Amino acid sequence: MVRARRIWVAAAALLAVAGASPGSAVAQGQPHSTAEALTEGADGTLPPGWGITGGRSAPRLVWRSDRPVPMGDARVEFRSGGRLLGIPRPAEDGRTFRLRLDAGRPGPLKGLEVWSGGRRLDVTGRPPAASAARPPAPLPANAVDPGKPGSYHTKAGEYRLKSVRLPGFAAPVEMRAVVVAPTGARGPRPLALFLHGRHYTCYKGRSITGDWPCAAGTKPVPSHRGYLRDQKLLASQGYMTVSISANGINGQDGAAEDGGAQARSSLVRLHLAQWADWAEHPDTAPAVVRDAPRADLSRVMLVGHSRGGEGVNRAALDSLYPPPAAQDGYHGAVRWTIRGLVLIGPTVFGQNPVPDVPSATILPGCDGDVSDLQGEVYVDGTRAVSRGSALHSAVYVIGANHNFFNSEWTPGQAAAPAEDDFSDDPHHHDPVCSQHSATRLTATQQHRAGSTYIAAAARLFLSGDDRVRPLLDGSGRRAPSADPARVLSHAVGGRRDAGFLPDGGVSVTGARLCAAIDPAPARTCLGQGAKGSSPHFAQWETDREAGRRAIALRWTRAGTPARVRVKDPVSLSGDKALALRLFVPPNSRGTRLDVSVTDASGRKAVLGKAGIDGLPGSERTASYWAREIRVPLTAAGRAGLDLHRIESLELTPRSGSGRAWLMDAWGWRPGLPAVRPAELPRVDVGRTTVAEGDSGERTYRVPVEVSGHGSGQVRVYVLDPVTGQGKDRLVTVHPGGHDIDVPVVVKGNTRYGTDVTHDILVKAVHGAVVGSYRGGITVHDDDPAPAMTVTPLADRVTEGKSLKWRVSLSEPVDVDMGTAFTAVAPATGPELSTKDVSARWLGETSGSSPDPERPLSKVPGGLFLWVNIPAGSTSTDISIPTVKDRVAEPAESVRFQQLDDRTDRPRPGGLELTGTVLDAS
Repeated sequence: MVRARRIWVAAAALLAVAGASPGSAVAQGQPHSTAEALTEGADGTLPPGWGITGGRSAPRLVWRSDRPVPMGDARVEFRSGGRLLGIPRPAEDGRTFRLRLDAGRPGPLKGLEVWSGGRRLDVTGRPPAASAARPPAPLPANAVDPGKPGSYHTKAGEYRLKSVRLPGFAAPVEMRAVVVAPTGARGPRPLALFLHGRHYTCYKGRSITGDWPCAAGTKPVPSHRGYLRDQKLLASQGYMTVSISANGINGQDGAAEDGGAQARSSLVRLHLAQWADWAEHPDTAPAVVRDAPRADLSRVMLVGHSRGGEGVNRAALDSLYPPPAAQDGYHGAVRWTIRGLVLIGPTVFGQNPVPDVPSATILPGCDGDVSDLQGEVYVDGTRAVSRGSALHSAVYVIGANHNFFNSEWTPGQAAAPAEDDFSDDPHHHDPVCSQHSATRLTATQQHRAGSTYIAAAARLFLSGDDRVRPLLDGSGRRAPSADPARVLSHAVGGRRDAGFLPDGGVSVTGARLCAAIDPAPARTCLGQGAKGSSPHFAQWETDREAGRRAIALRWTRAGTPARVRVKDPVSLSGDKALALRLFVPPNSRGTRLDVSVTDASGRKAVLGKAGIDGLPGSERTASYWAREIRVPLTAAGRAGLDLHRIESLELTPRSGSGRAWLMDAWGWRPGLPAVRPAELPRVDVGRTTVAEGDSGERTYRVPVEVSGHGSGQVRVYVLDPVTGQGKDRLVTVHPGGHDIDVPVVVKGNTRYGTDVTHDILVKAVHGAVVGSYRGGITVHDDDPAPAMTVTPLADRVTEGKSLKWRVSLSEPVDVDMGTAFTAVAPATGPELSTKDVSARWLGETSGSSPDPERPLSKVPGGLFLWVNIPAGSTSTDISIPTVKDRVAEPAESVRFQQLDDRTDRPRPGGLELTGTVLDAS
């Protein structure tokens, strides 16, 4: 699990609020100096919804939502001031998230936010109203429609093998799959393997959980059966298909630093190894495999949905470049060849796609889970990394959500409870993605479009049918089987050769070379004024990234050119067209630009006009997505340009004003070259935990393994353990070398503190691949925590007075110590009600109203008291203000039990706060 970077909080008061509801202090701490007031408010308070708990196991930053947060594929992230603090662990209630904090010198914790997949979870503000969006006109039909069923009948069945143990997971993971095969097909058939994403794991009736293994009386959610329609279409066309279950990973990957990517890779390759065995020894196969055509393991395509997409990407990487044995659950020989990948709404936490395996990434325009459409990195992130001969396609499906590509995640079709991930805000109709918007697809329409484009990828990657390439490579064709869905595509690689890449040494005039990720408004590409976000600029785990850029154009009158000049002239000789990936603001129309090129001798030719409209978009969508525009090179030939030495590209707006962003431009020609993976070095970062010790200094080095062949360049980000900000450097790596050298000095002491992490991130730049992208040194604090006790100060009062307790430590420590209490029913007698306490206190504490009157232990969402003892102090006081009324009533009691910060339930044998309020009459 990623931890916060050595950040500490000195808080005078901590707030307990159910989610984004209004709230205020519930535990009064002793005042601090201004220098110590390091949290959100000027008075040292955390914002509503936040608290700190912890003890011997180290303090934790806690956020509690006012509603359950569905289990999904995007990670929940805590951020402070725009930078990533870490990935919190969810509690069993689905509302509470905790992030372990590291100790160090005090640093401010300001601008706290909760994000998931590019979407904020801790705000419920209403976006401004927007007009209805119009879908773009349908594209011309392609000559071949891969969505039509083939000539084979199909047969389905399942197999279940012995469960396997994977590194880092306590419980075994299932080996279970559903197979759909063609009947009557002769000879070995290409194999398509499906891997679902991170979803709930177990259910009973309408109850659903993320447990693993499933409790007695509950059933596993059959997510692996959610692609049966896709499988049947492929099988009818002659492909063998298998969809595997990964509930055992989904239920245990919360603490995995890579989100479970390596475990999913191991699971995929364990299944492929079984299929290789069965191909060689058919009599050992399960009946459903034995009765089907033999699988051709030299032609394998992997299809991964969401975290399954990242998992199959890692499986392809691991098949070409073996991972370190200690990290992997598969140790056998590779007896298969992966010819292509289909990635559906994928996560890409590592941002290290496999450059030499062709891919098609489906981006759902109304994704409510992986909302930033970070899967675009599987296209953009391959540029210039290796040979560039593999086609990497992005397929943008307007109106598609995240879940409906899997029928077992679709309401009305699933066996277990399911939901629409792009849920409607009851206060705001989204013009693009609400269920009744003109651009929103039904579940059936969406799944049919998904099946069609999965089949297109199979036909191109496995069967080499170039007639379906125009559906995937930006040629502007549609598959009628996917109608009425509007599906667009662009691509890099394939027969695109030398071009204009903003990342690679270009100079720009008349426009701005901008950074995809940078906190400075003058440098960032999109900025805060954007209505929505861009998949091309999905944020990674740093607040800024070097070498990830685009070209931003802005004009107020026609005829103002933007010129992009390359350092070394590029050759467009033999190409048919110049292909540009360009986007404009969503919903904008009528942008027109002249496209010109100039050769090294200064000759210039206008190639043609580029016309582009914005995609349908809203503030909740990632619709700043590039369309592929091609202009023929014939005019350059007529003008006598030397196409071997093209020096600059010029875009001249012909519309009165506007904005546009150029991602890149390439020389293009039809067809696909043979893909030969290069022999590349592979980088894997490990993690080492060391004891702090009682004295002295010791130096440790972040463990990094470089394997494979050759040399290449990677970018290394060393994250500051205090601020979390990364300093990057370009490093040339060699197998077996120690080129990435990050020393960490550890100073021992005898004071209680918390663990401190020193982390690095690695991203491939050129001639290299990266497996485990994140790791570092964790310094474990080995000093005992002080004992915590409770002393009543006023635990028997008349109404109108305040109940008070003091929470104390046996000795002062150098870090804040926190804990939390929850209201429970008293052991005997009547309980204090919501009308017996201050209405203001109740509202600020829980977001609840006194009406209707109910016991404090029955407040919706729970009533919590957060307690914090600041560093250097030994105690803090808690008070509950009661109110005097005219109602004669017996003595009433209150009881709060200490929470276990791992389970979010009362801790057995933990501390208690008990008190009695007497009637004043």
